[in-house]
Formats: sequence, structure tokens, C-alpha cells
Amino acid sequence: MDSFTLHIILPVGISFYTFQTLSYTIDIYRERLKPTKDWLSFFTFVAFFPQLVAGPIERASHLLPQFFKTYNFDYKAFKSGLLLMAFGLFKKMVIADRLAIVVNDVYNNPTGHSGQDLIIATIFFAFQIYCDFSGYSDIAIGIARTLGFDLMKNFDTPYFSTSITEFWRRWHISLSTWFRDYVYIPLGGSRNGEYRTYFNLFLVFVVSGLWHGAAITFIIWGAIHGIIIVIEKALSKTPLQANRKRLLPAVFYGLFTFVIVCFAWIFFRANSFSDSVYIVKHLLDFVPDYHNYYNLGLPKHEFILAIVVIGLLLIFDAIHRKYNSLRILNKTNVIIRCAVYTVIIYSIVIFGIYGNDSVSEFIYFQF
Repeated sequence: MDSFTLHIILPVGISFYTFQTLSYTIDIYRERLKPTKDWLSFFTFVAFFPQLVAGPIERASHLLPQFFKTYNFDYKAFKSGLLLMAFGLFKKMVIADRLAIVVNDVYNNPTGHSGQDLIIATIFFAFQIYCDFSGYSDIAIGIARTLGFDLMKNFDTPYFSTSITEFWRRWHISLSTWFRDYVYIPLGGSRNGEYRTYFNLFLVFVVSGLWHGAAITFIIWGAIHGIIIVIEKALSKTPLQANRKRLLPAVFYGLFTFVIVCFAWIFFRANSFSDSVYIVKHLLDFVPDYHNYYNLGLPKHEFILAIVVIGLLLIFDAIHRKYNSLRILNKTNVIIRCAVYTVIIYSIVIFGIYGNDSVSEFIYFQF
């Protein structure tokens, strides 16, 4: 019997503004928010164009009151917004779209690649999706800032996390806090005993996986994170957690967390469940004579550039983790600032406009 499929064209980013509207409705039901009588402001809140298609998922209590304010031009905010937009475009066009070439080449034909290729492509995808999505968030926040609006922070150097629990405090913050407030807490949170808490945590991450797509691969991706979160929650009550820092250095926990995140990304990125199983089975199938990695879809110089740019991104995030990088940049010599701005703009033009054959849509446009 032939399967029946409904071919329905859905608006781009429908889940984002659905969640945003749901939070408004639920908060009114809980009497945490009073309904607005200004229809124009409400629909502007729902359809606010900078973050309409891929977040951040704003709360009405934070964004809606901003539509009732009177705004004057703020040069510092305007400049900061433009700079944030530039960084977002750089992350998307220069980093994410370069890495996408390798990732697509390998993940669209996993059986034609060795274990080395699969590992490289998986690590590249980890940085591709980070630069792609955080790049969009930076652009959205930057555009809103130039107009005088303040959107919530959506990413906070997630790949420096030393646990999966910390990772989800730093990755897609607007979504993780949404699930916390509107799914986890209504389920009972941690109020109904230890085992019910574990079940609630696991269920939230399975639902999060399902939110990304009605496919077994997304559910497995969510379940992996849910299982690790539950394990970390259970271990947090043992002496092992108290002595955690004395047992091993933080860098070990950071690398271990990154490995788990990358492993889970396999199921998120794979085109099918069978592809994900194949990739997991053959990750360690190394070719004895190391072949030329530059045949992974990128020319030699662009492959090296991709590695260098990932390293620079990690250095930037390491600095940003302790200090505000944009604030530091603003305090540097004008010549250095101009050099940085020139490199960013030049890279965006070269890779974004003249290299448009490799430009791809934002990953989260599909959700």
C-alpha cells in the first residue's frame, strides 16, 4: 500500500513565532501578564521582522513593552548593532558556508568516505551549525539594536561548556528556557521526587528533538542529551560531583562534553536513520595511508583557511567568555579597529557575494 503524504507549504520559521505566541497566551492564562489592547503592538510583537524566522524566541513580558516606548537615535547602540550584524554575517558567510561544503559532501554520501572524513565532517558540522545559527541570532539582535530594541541573548560560548547541563544554558538559550518554563515546570519540574524529575528532564529533551523534526534521528538526538542530563543530575548529588574539579582539569570535561555534543550532532545532521547508523559504525574506520583531506570538497587553501578560522573563532569566544569582545575592540587603537572592520567586510564580500555558489540558507529556517 502506498504511503499518503500531505504536501503542505508551511511559512518559514513557523515554530518560532508559534512558540512566541504560545508563551504570550500561557502567561496571560497564568495571570503573569495582562493582555494588551493594542492590536498593532501585539501583531508587531508576533511578526517582529529581525527575529521572525529563526528567533531568538522572545517573551511578551520583555519585548512587547518596548513597542510602547518613544525612541531617539542612539549612535552607540546603532554602531554596536551594525558591528554585531557584521560579526553575524562573517560567521555565516565566511565560516558556516565554507564548512558546509565539506559537511554536505560527506553527509550526502557517507558510504563513500572513510572514518577520518566522517570525524572531520562531524566536527565541522558542530561549528557550522553554531556559526550559522548564532550568526543569524547576532544579525537579528544587531538589526533590532540599530532600531532601539533589545532582544535576548541566544548563545554564550557553548563549546566551552564543561557539562551538557551547562551546554544547554549556553546553547539556543531562548528555546531551552522556553522548554524549561512551559514544559518542564508544568510537568512538575523537580517538585515530585527524584525519579519523576529524571523523567521530566528526559521527556523535555525528547520533545525538543521532536520539535526540530518528526524523524527518529531528531528524537535520538534529543534522547542522547536527555540521558546525559539525567546522569549529570543524578551524579550532582554524589561526592563525585563535589570533588569533580580536583579529580580532573576543566579542559578534560570540556573536551568530553564537546565529544558528546558532536556525537549527538551525527543524528541531527544525517539525512536518514540508516545514514546515522552507518556513520556511527564507521567513525573509527581509519585508512592506513592517510589520504589527501583536501579532496573533501574544498580546495587546499580553503580547507586550511577553514581550520584557521575555527581556531580564531575559539580564541574570540575564549576572550568573549571573560570579557566583552566588542567593548575591547572599541577601546583599541583606531588603526586596529579599521583593520578588523576591513577584514570582516572584505571577507563577507569575497565569500558571500563572489563565492555565492557555496552560500546556503540558514539551517534553522527549516524549523
